[in-house]
Amino acid sequence: MSLPIEVDAVVIGGGIVGSSAALFLARAGQRVALLERDFFGSHSSGVNYGGVRRQGRPLSQLPLSQRAHGIWANLQALIGIDGEYLRSGHLKLARSDKDMAALVSYEQASRGFGLDLQLLDRSQLRARFAWAGDVAVGASLCADDGHANPRIVSPAFAHAARRAGAQVFEQAKVIDVSHDGNAFNVRTADGQAFRAPWLLNCAGAWAAALAEQFGEPVPMRAGHPAMLVTEPLPMFMDVSTGVEGGGIYARQVARGNCVLGGGQGFPLDPTKARPGQAAILEILRNAVELYPPLAGAQAIRTWSGTEGYLPDREPVLGASTTQTGLLHGFGFAGSGFQIGPAAGEALAQIVCKGAPDIDLAAFSIKRFVPAAPPVTAVSAVDTSNVIPLLRGRSSS
Repeated sequence: MSLPIEVDAVVIGGGIVGSSAALFLARAGQRVALLERDFFGSHSSGVNYGGVRRQGRPLSQLPLSQRAHGIWANLQALIGIDGEYLRSGHLKLARSDKDMAALVSYEQASRGFGLDLQLLDRSQLRARFAWAGDVAVGASLCADDGHANPRIVSPAFAHAARRAGAQVFEQAKVIDVSHDGNAFNVRTADGQAFRAPWLLNCAGAWAAALAEQFGEPVPMRAGHPAMLVTEPLPMFMDVSTGVEGGGIYARQVARGNCVLGGGQGFPLDPTKARPGQAAILEILRNAVELYPPLAGAQAIRTWSGTEGYLPDREPVLGASTTQTGLLHGFGFAGSGFQIGPAAGEALAQIVCKGAPDIDLAAFSIKRFVPAAPPVTAVSAVDTSNVIPLLRGRSSS
């Protein structure tokens, strides 16, 4: 057996988080190996909707999302392509007064994070976005949010990491990970071996198994978002859109095709998924109500992927609580595309500087550690008739 490849860090998972981490590590002069079981960006990072939005995220994520916003601004210089990234704006539609009140509340709560949200009532919405369906009673606009093409952006981060000096490996399924007290030892199905003091667990929906191996089980489940794209249509939508309360999201690309998503599909096997017919029909029903110009449009392709969801819809990001040198970055619940580069950068900063620039406490895996059972009070016991069997043994 050949000697293992010695590096400073091994990154498991070639999605946008793992590839970003590898890129920032390599740019900092670290020796890094990036391992992907299939192809870079072939799972959730490459098959998602492509929204690059800060609006609507939990407040806990906004500092990291703001940092990612700055990284996206320099995308071409960082990864060598523009990724079809466009700051088109992100428009979140409300279908009821209750939904509009929720948008108002979010705008108030998120002030100070730099989102600069604009609230639009029914008349203002129609004046600016005449295509919006009558079902929409108002909206919130984040003018600097936008969208990009995940199919080219996500693998581009891995290719940029390679150009920066990282060793990158596709079709390198990890079959064994151990720690010998000094470093991690990682083996792949194709017979390669790696050794490093740092291990980054960025394996997406499959990351929970590695966390559990090191005594950190998490209640993560897999989700399979349903997606479709239409034939090219005359341009009518110049923003990326979502809906308060969920259900559907849509954007139109420069070629005229509309990309839509909503609902859930189903798995075909551990690595493949398909959108369900019911989910596709629900997307189409919602689409006609919210985006009337889509009436009669033909869907030319549907697809799905596999994402990891934790109960609180927050990611696990940061250091392990049980194993020195182990870092986690997974569970982004379908919202990792925009925030991914900042998450990868934060993990790289832990390796290079000992701590990230942004506080990651809200995303610690320790929030899933079971609480210790309460101590039960014990009543006093009459010991006058108890035979002192342990008499003579010293107390400790």
